[in-house]
Amino acid sequence: MDLAFIPSPSTGVVHLGPIPLRGYAFCIIIGVFVGVWLGNKRWVQRGGRSGTVADIAVWAVPFGLVGGRLYHVITTYEPYFGPNGHPLDAFKVWQGGLGIWGAVALGAVGAWIGCRRRGIPLPAYADALAPGLAIGQAIGRWGNWFNQELYGKPTDVPWALKISSDPAIGRIGGTYHPTFLYESLWCLGVAALVIWADKRFRLGHGRAFALYVAAYCVGRGWIEYLRVDEAHHILGLRLNDWTSLIVFVLAVVYMVVSARKAPGREAVVEPGAQLAEGESADGADDEGSDTAADAQAKDEDEGKVSVEKKPAAEAEEPAKDEPAEDEPAKAEAADEKPQADGQADDAKGAEAKDADAPAGSGGTKKP
Repeated sequence: MDLAFIPSPSTGVVHLGPIPLRGYAFCIIIGVFVGVWLGNKRWVQRGGRSGTVADIAVWAVPFGLVGGRLYHVITTYEPYFGPNGHPLDAFKVWQGGLGIWGAVALGAVGAWIGCRRRGIPLPAYADALAPGLAIGQAIGRWGNWFNQELYGKPTDVPWALKISSDPAIGRIGGTYHPTFLYESLWCLGVAALVIWADKRFRLGHGRAFALYVAAYCVGRGWIEYLRVDEAHHILGLRLNDWTSLIVFVLAVVYMVVSARKAPGREAVVEPGAQLAEGESADGADDEGSDTAADAQAKDEDEGKVSVEKKPAAEAEEPAKDEPAEDEPAKAEAADEKPQADGQADDAKGAEAKDADAPAGSGGTKKP
């Protein structure tokens, strides 16, 4: 009797009225949003413009979903195009079945289209998005838990996954290795590794993305070995194991060759963002310069006015003090003026008297 295990949900869908909310799709959507959010932060830190990652994701995500579904249908075609298959089931994405290799491959095509339209180098965009992709995968893997699929070999470890039986699809109940949980935790570790290595070695030109791919392939190899779901085998290995091996080698080769040809990290990842930032800074500097010039001109005008007004004020002050200083002189002049006027009147009167006096009367005037 198993005393400890991870229970599986009794159903993978919850109905909100007529609208079905499927756990698998919900996990995929959350993973996409978290991946874009983290990618946007890293893109801005590298000198890009906020929102660019989301704009390009509008191209990458649909391409990735189509690519993931195509890879699954092609590599596991029996349920859809086999003797008892149902071709229309190939469109039922909510029932599970997305191959990561197809999602990354065709998603890269969509990202390339978006980057080309924005004039952005695809390797720089992939580097910024790499840890977010790994975390998005970690969240998306919980969709397999809702669907009770992609589990490993039977086991009785305390963290075993409890699977319910379903004769309709040939599922046997029991406790199995929770490979979805293993891969989810591994992807979180890959994200941490890429973030650390990117800061430590300043990875650029697609090398952070290549590190993510290589590290994921290592984990996918041993996790794939534990799975018991049906798969095609080549030389005793599952098809996804061969894919992981080939992709791992290609990723390592790319890292080595890229490091030799283009060491370091891109100086500019989005030219438009640098230009906009420079124009903003120049505008702020020009505004500051104009403000300083205006302030200086204002100060000069005020100084000029104060200089012009000060002599005038100083010139008026002595004029106000002049009456006080010359007051005695003006008073004497005022006193002398009536006296002079009186003497002039007396002289006029004397002349008139002499003119009227008769001759020989003793006047001073002679005939």
